[in-house]
Amino acid sequence: MAMTPEGKVKHAVKKLLKSYDDQVWYFIPVSAGYGVHGVPDIIACVCGQFVAIECKATAKQKPTQRQQFVLSSIAQAGGSALVINIDNVDFLKRVIDGVLKDAGWVTPKPK
Repeated sequence: MAMTPEGKVKHAVKKLLKSYDDQVWYFIPVSAGYGVHGVPDIIACVCGQFVAIECKATAKQKPTQRQQFVLSSIAQAGGSALVINIDNVDFLKRVIDGVLKDAGWVTPKPK
């Protein structure tokens, strides 16, 4: 089955997060219609820093009003709330590397 454009972004983000081995923990919430609306696609923890990642296929696509509300709430609570698309996955890497550096961790070498 073909992957959707947003699916490709999620795949790239998961691949990046996996490359950090034990330095990054993440999960992908699946609501199956019973969860809270607007929860980001991927929730991660980087050295104790809460990171919420909303994936969009392109920069032209924006979070829904509800997604934006949840992302803003996460940021106000001290977490990092990111909207990642196919053109800015490298930004996510820079954010993670910065958190690891600030915590005194050595970032992994690319695989």
